[in-house]
Amino acid sequence: MKFNHSLIMDVNLRCRENNLDHRTKEIDKERLIVRRGQPFSITVQCAKTLPPNHHLELVLHIGKEDEVEMKVQKERGVGDKWWFSQQGAQDEMLLTLHSPPDAIIGQYRLTMLMTSPDGRTIKKTDNTRFHLLFNPWCKDDAVHLPDEKLLQEYVMNESGVIYKGSKERIHGIPWSYGQFEDYVMDICFEILNNSKKALQNSEVDINLRSDPVYVSRIITAMVNSNGDKGVLTGRWGEPYSDGVPPTKWTGSVPILQQWSKAAAGPVKYGQCWVFAAVACTVLRCLGIPTRHITNFDSAHDVDGSLSIDILLNEKLERVNSRNKADSTWNFHCWVESWMMRGDLPKGNDGWQVLDPTPQELSDGEFCCGPCPVTAIKEGNLAVKYDAPFIFAEVNADTIYWILHGNGQRQKIKVDHTGVGRNISTQSVYGNQREDLTLHYKYPEGSIKEREVYGKAGRLYPETENAEPGLKLSIKHAKPIFGTDFDVFVEVNNEGGKEAHAQLTVLVTAATYNSIHHGECKRQKINVTVPAHKAHREVLRLHYDDYAHCVSEHHLITVKALLESLGDNDTIMTMTSIPLSMPEVLVQVPGKAVQYETAKVLITFTNPLPVPLVGGVFTVEGAGLLMATEIPVRRDILPGQKVSVELSFSPMRCGVRSLIVDFDSNRLKDVKGVATVVVHRKSPIITTSY
Repeated sequence: MKFNHSLIMDVNLRCRENNLDHRTKEIDKERLIVRRGQPFSITVQCAKTLPPNHHLELVLHIGKEDEVEMKVQKERGVGDKWWFSQQGAQDEMLLTLHSPPDAIIGQYRLTMLMTSPDGRTIKKTDNTRFHLLFNPWCKDDAVHLPDEKLLQEYVMNESGVIYKGSKERIHGIPWSYGQFEDYVMDICFEILNNSKKALQNSEVDINLRSDPVYVSRIITAMVNSNGDKGVLTGRWGEPYSDGVPPTKWTGSVPILQQWSKAAAGPVKYGQCWVFAAVACTVLRCLGIPTRHITNFDSAHDVDGSLSIDILLNEKLERVNSRNKADSTWNFHCWVESWMMRGDLPKGNDGWQVLDPTPQELSDGEFCCGPCPVTAIKEGNLAVKYDAPFIFAEVNADTIYWILHGNGQRQKIKVDHTGVGRNISTQSVYGNQREDLTLHYKYPEGSIKEREVYGKAGRLYPETENAEPGLKLSIKHAKPIFGTDFDVFVEVNNEGGKEAHAQLTVLVTAATYNSIHHGECKRQKINVTVPAHKAHREVLRLHYDDYAHCVSEHHLITVKALLESLGDNDTIMTMTSIPLSMPEVLVQVPGKAVQYETAKVLITFTNPLPVPLVGGVFTVEGAGLLMATEIPVRRDILPGQKVSVELSFSPMRCGVRSLIVDFDSNRLKDVKGVATVVVHRKSPIITTSY
């Protein structure tokens, strides 16, 4: 077919204006990136005024092989169709395109056809491309979130705080999500394109990308590399020599870039907070409001029994802790994404749990969710997806058993309330923690909690009127890694007669997901406690006691077992002690201006009684600089301060976070952060005389 190439001379996508209107200018200013359900305008420059009765037709294609094609209507029709309006003046046309609020997200190719009065195509232009994202600002989009403060945090914020530690001692670490960094959006669509669903049937997959439920579930499967071309490989213990230790990462962008450069080769290594952080980056980039969640004392219920059975031997050591067994994790991280659930009964809209950490199979894939938070709170476990597993993470009972040498099991402790504590996310009002526990469960002991237990098929624990007797507790200070500290084990006798018992105290190092990492100290003594009195045992832990076996999570576990002499009464208590880490001091002196050189001063003092070898600082920050390593050329002696300086040129304006990690042979996962306000460069004003 012969086309008249002289009619349409140029197409101006008006990228800067459109991207500003669609809140995508942080992603790119040179490419057109718009959000669905919101119109955008492009300009078509013609060589001459169009002849009378000639018509312009628009056709959209999406997919690597243009698998899906749709014609753009010339006037507004039903809500699920693309349409456009046209205004012309002399040799220029302004076209305003309207996408439906449930349009497919992805990269589109726009073809313009000029047709003559007799229906012949006399001009075809098909090299126009743009990207379409979810639109949480559009009231008819399934991801609509009607609160600008929440949108600024859960879509637009490129940095945040991730919570770790224990339920008694929660601490936050900085993280750079970087969802608007260069080409991160392209990598997000690469992730979708490499999913099993996309590779099996790309046309069906593309048509389903209008649905945030489908897209978010694909993301949870693809952030981990189990069974597919996913992003991250998980590992929960050393060695990490063929990759990056999970604790060293400070942001999602280097992980995504490494995966893309390796042609969908998995990145080593991640653990739960890293999986969740990468998912948060991808989902925010695609336009789905998302927040990072930490659940303290999180249960991993393998058999779906809603109870976690912890089996100990007579030495108080876990039995089969590394095998496929129930466990409780000091903390576990997932994300929540905001969306409507048209696939579920009324009442399930809003925040949905999505967990990309590979734990259990769901429909044959290592993915989890989306599952409505309200369904977990109400005990509606038949709701899609994976509600029983998530319900157990925040509600399961924990039962401790001792396996004796003769093969018999002795139940020594049942904890009905320990799981699912201090569920946390970063507040929209700053870097403080927001507690979401009551979003997931009713108050302990309430009537509503009892109703939920029944609905979920779990027996509600009856209140026990315990007789006065021996009570066992563990107390400790807030120890700093590298120092000596005391652990206090207290035996209280609330009974009316003197008590004789044997007290065993075991101090071990552990990972955050309860894997034994070595014994630090053990003590067994006989104690006599008069009626209505208490006995306190003090254990002094020296640095040398734990330095040889402590994990990268710097976590100490203390178990105390009290066996009454003369009867079979046995009680146990335990606690986790996270060792506080020093901080890296990060300072950016002076005023930071876009595209102008700024300096960051980084200072760290070795708190350990031994030298640190092979020290490396890693610096990164969305809109400031890509991840950059600064090696320390010499050993850092005990108490010695080391300072380094780095120059960088901020690329984007606004409030930014500059994040630093320090790693060495004996001390890892030391973080620091500085807030940097980047000012726009003042225009140069010239005066003519």
